[in-house]
Amino acid sequence: MDQVRDLASKNAAVIFTKSSCCMCHSIKTLFYELGASPAIHELDREANGREMEWALRGLGCNPTVPAVFIGGKWVGSAKDVLSLHLDGSLKQMLMEAKAIWF
Repeated sequence: MDQVRDLASKNAAVIFTKSSCCMCHSIKTLFYELGASPAIHELDREANGREMEWALRGLGCNPTVPAVFIGGKWVGSAKDVLSLHLDGSLKQMLMEAKAIWF
């Protein structure tokens, strides 16, 4: 769990994904379109990806991917991120975390 927290706090925006997950791809694309360059950790390609997935579950991430952290704080999964985007607060969160500049 410490590794996940450490990785989540190293960048302004961090997304834990799986390469085969279509919602993960959608969330990554949304961040890129907003001008962010999140750190991406694909759990199915990480040597200790299974342990990281269990750690995410322990942090309350359900489903475990995509798991989005902004400014080192857990934001949520795809549903949560899309809701934040629709109400306009995702962009503000990214600006406050210095993941994007406007």
